[in-house]
Amino acid sequence: MQDWLTMTAADLGRGIGAGEINPVALCQTYLKAIDAHPLRDRIYARVTADRALAEAAAAAERAASGHRLSPLDGVPISWKDLFDTAGIVTEAGSKLLEGRVPERDAVVLANATAAGLVCLGKTHMSELAFSGLGHNPSTATPPCVNDAGAVAGGSSSGAAASVAFNLAAAAIGSDTGGSVRVPSVWNDLVGLKTTAERLTLEGVVPLAKKFDTIGPLCRSVEDAGLLLSVLEGSAPADLRHVDIHGRRFAILKTVALDGVREAPLGAFHAAIAKLKDAGAVIEEIEVPQIEEAMSLSGCLITSEAYGLWRDVIEANPKAMYHEILMRFRLGKEHSGPDYVAAWDRLGVLRDGYNAAVAGYDAVLIPSAPSLPPNLARLESDHDYYLSENLLALRNTRIGNLMGLCALTLPLDTPSCGLMLMCPPNMEEHLLRMGAAAEEALQ
Repeated sequence: MQDWLTMTAADLGRGIGAGEINPVALCQTYLKAIDAHPLRDRIYARVTADRALAEAAAAAERAASGHRLSPLDGVPISWKDLFDTAGIVTEAGSKLLEGRVPERDAVVLANATAAGLVCLGKTHMSELAFSGLGHNPSTATPPCVNDAGAVAGGSSSGAAASVAFNLAAAAIGSDTGGSVRVPSVWNDLVGLKTTAERLTLEGVVPLAKKFDTIGPLCRSVEDAGLLLSVLEGSAPADLRHVDIHGRRFAILKTVALDGVREAPLGAFHAAIAKLKDAGAVIEEIEVPQIEEAMSLSGCLITSEAYGLWRDVIEANPKAMYHEILMRFRLGKEHSGPDYVAAWDRLGVLRDGYNAAVAGYDAVLIPSAPSLPPNLARLESDHDYYLSENLLALRNTRIGNLMGLCALTLPLDTPSCGLMLMCPPNMEEHLLRMGAAAEEALQ
């Protein structure tokens, strides 16, 4: 049964369907592992054992009668603590929301429950999802699986840790500027950033609604595809007969390769070599629109975030971690006309980007330019915190600004990843390319 804790969600689902795994025993195995883990309280904000066991019992009955609801029926996963859970505290990692108890599940959680997934609990996160590092002195700072002294990446920090430390079969997080992909890469996981508005945000505590997206952190591209399907109630992407041979990819040189540190850059080049050896056609391109778009991100994201949270924050600013408070307040620097003009300009830049990458199956970049930074130094050095946060989110933010879907794959070097990016609403194609790349890299 110990092997269950390291299996992919898809393999667990197949085991349940074959009658080899009992969902109740599986759930109990995960709950026992959580309770016994010394880092449990840095990963899970709260464990929903009663709900999990009830859902597992229902899944076991369906499996026994041959009426499973989905390929993942009976599989236990975790949820970032910004997805509303009926009758269960949901605080989005902030003392500002302390004791907040929603009446209903978030729609994506309800969809997953309707597909038979088991909710193990809620995971810690960066405060109000506004950091790529995952450090949260207000609640808890989840650990990185590869470095006990480093942060896990944010803002879906506990989500990544729950899977990396074998305390959930998969996790659901959110991504506004990289918050699914950064913790995924730093903890050697697959992470999927979906297209904005593809998945409903109803019942999800917002950061910046025009950029907020929902996505899974998991152990395989197959898992990512199955989880996307249950979150939106659709058929999963067909990942059969994938092949990297002859596929055309572009390496984005603009911004994405600037100042990438030695380990991530070396791992990226090694991955590219493997893809070429498997028959992929890979070219380097420059897309100057990216540079201008990056200069607009402060106005676009911080203005919306501060606009949504200003009244709550300023009513009790001392309740916030000062680094996050400072970041929110940057939104005050931009006017309404600045914001409207920035969005209008971004639309033009997106058109230019899409034209530049047309004809490629995906665009490739290093998932994160840096390795997980040291927690003690982040706590004591403001300049280090600021620079590391900006660098961590630099490459992932390209996908958010351009409105893309994106997938990060783990590489042989710990805490390093390869990111594939595709145009909006092309998740099924992205997942097929991701599955082909995953096979070639292994």
